[in-house]
Amino acid sequence: MSVVRVAFTQARWAGDKESMIALHERWAREAADQGAQVVAFQELFYGPYFGITQDTAYYDYAESVPGPTVDRFAALAAELGVVMVLPVYEEEQPGVLYNTAAVIDADGTYLGKYRKHHIPHLPKFWEKFYFRPGNLGYPVFETAVGKIGVNICYDRHFPEGWRVLALNGAEIVFNPNATAPGVSNRLWEIEQPAAAAANGYFIVANNRVGLEDNEYGDEAVSFYGSSYAVGPDGNYVGEVASSSEDELVIRDLDLGQIREVRQRWQFFRDRRPDAYGPIVAP
Repeated sequence: MSVVRVAFTQARWAGDKESMIALHERWAREAADQGAQVVAFQELFYGPYFGITQDTAYYDYAESVPGPTVDRFAALAAELGVVMVLPVYEEEQPGVLYNTAAVIDADGTYLGKYRKHHIPHLPKFWEKFYFRPGNLGYPVFETAVGKIGVNICYDRHFPEGWRVLALNGAEIVFNPNATAPGVSNRLWEIEQPAAAAANGYFIVANNRVGLEDNEYGDEAVSFYGSSYAVGPDGNYVGEVASSSEDELVIRDLDLGQIREVRQRWQFFRDRRPDAYGPIVAP
């Protein structure tokens, strides 16, 4: 399969979990109706971005993976015949919580999960209160549409993870986010295109959108959407999504471009892992 049609979402917090799940179920159906073969949601898609504050009440959003939400969308994936990337809040056991994305194949099979490695702890991004660092490496999943990986939000600032995904064979890496205005705006424009070009694969980067003042009042931040797909040449595939509106984005990714770009830029031939020891020094 050379051309893969991917769908990815950016949504504002509706105020309750069931409404968010229903919205994304509807979007999955719309995407499948438009020929999408993969559907990917934003970071922690069924809840608010609770890193704004430090409140144990939000632990209630965590669930097992696989578990109720993953099972629900696995059934939908099987019905629609689409691959799904589901970023959720995972409880491995009481008090052991992760920022996780489950990957479901087009027949509804649960293929596995990725746990976010890098956990920020900054004003309004108090994630260490909610998540342990990921401990499952950088898996690449063999799906009906090709080899896909996941790199969640803050992970994108660390080039090593992108490279490990490439070495593990990823063709498309999904990068779900909850990114707010400030110093990140310029990085949002350059980091994923640079990573895609350096590693010779496609990246799908989607971000929350809108002000979650219905949850946090004056403490809320306004997420800026601007989701996009970028190819192995570092160029956008289609337009960047809205910075202010909910959107279901659909793009066609030509996986044949990976071979073309890698034959032109021989980064994997010319890399020097023997010289990179300091990168993994503590």
